[in-house]
Amino acid sequence: MAASRAHSRIFVSHLAGQAVFDQDGDQVGRIRDVIVALRDSGERPRVLGLLVEVTGRRRVFLPMTRVNIVEDGRVVTTGLFNMRRFQQRPGESLLLAELADRSVRLVSDGTPVHVVDVAMDQDANRDWEVTRLFVRRPGKGLRRRGETSVEDWEAVTGFVPEDGGAPTTTALSVAFEKLRPADLARAVRELAPKRRAEMVATLDDERLADVLQELPEGDQAEILDRLGAERAADVLEAMEPDDAADLLGDLPTEQAEQLLGLMEPHEAAPVRRLLVYSDDTAGGIMTSEPLVLPPDATVADALARIRTPQLSPVHASQVYVCRPPLETPTGRYLGIAHFQRLLREPPATRVGAALDTGIHPLRPEQPLAAVTSFMATYNLVAAPVVDDAGHLIGAVTVDDVLDHVLPADWRERDMPSESSKTDHSPDGSDGSDGYKGPEGDRDSGGAAEESGREE
Repeated sequence: MAASRAHSRIFVSHLAGQAVFDQDGDQVGRIRDVIVALRDSGERPRVLGLLVEVTGRRRVFLPMTRVNIVEDGRVVTTGLFNMRRFQQRPGESLLLAELADRSVRLVSDGTPVHVVDVAMDQDANRDWEVTRLFVRRPGKGLRRRGETSVEDWEAVTGFVPEDGGAPTTTALSVAFEKLRPADLARAVRELAPKRRAEMVATLDDERLADVLQELPEGDQAEILDRLGAERAADVLEAMEPDDAADLLGDLPTEQAEQLLGLMEPHEAAPVRRLLVYSDDTAGGIMTSEPLVLPPDATVADALARIRTPQLSPVHASQVYVCRPPLETPTGRYLGIAHFQRLLREPPATRVGAALDTGIHPLRPEQPLAAVTSFMATYNLVAAPVVDDAGHLIGAVTVDDVLDHVLPADWRERDMPSESSKTDHSPDGSDGSDGYKGPEGDRDSGGAAEESGREE
């Protein structure tokens, strides 16, 4: 998320009722609340997204990963967001509806205070957190209104119950919050079945999608079954189309069709196209969402797209240049603009003048062995796939190739990871329901979404 640094602190009351615009300047809705994840550890809550009212008074979830600018008076979103009606999930709280107007106490002396407003700031990783509270003390004597002050989140207590009981699932998610998806998937597999189901329920759609993509097929199907059809469709929408197609291809046809029918049409369409191909061909392992630009885009435009935080390194390694339309299947495929070549060109240069046209694209029907040899021969981390008419329909990436050439059970084997250097199981033993606390589980990389979402 790229947000304005000039106005990094926002009081939530200033956001309520503000319009949300897309990148073209069209209004798409109005903000009604802010959704956060409270942490049992007392750490600052992470902002998961915005509750936005769209046409027809429908309230939907807009994840912060799809918010480009947050300023007083202006909120701009990037791309589409899910139009399904918002349903609050375990571990989620609404700032205006649930945290504002609360009575809490100051940690320093136990003085009761009333929460008037809540502020959120952007941290060094460009994530948003609740950091400050505007509070009012009780009035004294004849004074009807007490003194007000702005306090750090850590300076008050009372938002999270301090009953000293068993650790909640939210606390467990805090312990896992910084694990990479592959390490989190391994940790989830080691949990007892009941705790695993609870843990899965707290993950947002995008985080759960990342985890599912790292699990063996049997675990994927089991978790998907437990989600219920509606949420399963939401998670499939958050997955990469090729991974969603792989998962659906392993399900009974009737169940797969039901889930595709529940997905938004524009999300289901690329998955349906991929299901046509055998999973041991270029078409079966390609992603249908490569980075595509027209030939008249500039090098500066291309580098700006590559810098998008949500774009994985392998997808950012090269730009595919095509005639419009730019969504697969595109217009005529023209060539590849490699990242390193773009760095050597002046920013105003057209990407059409920086093409590598010497590498012939793959065909969707080519077998996996041919794809592997092709990428090894030309030292590629990604390769274009075009149809008989010369339209780009996707790209094969090296991680997907490895996923198909490694033994079928490779995800189930023990292997070194960041989490294994500490205790990726929450109790440091064999995946039972014990809990040691978040310390020692916070050193792995990766995004943190504690409770609810980030579609």
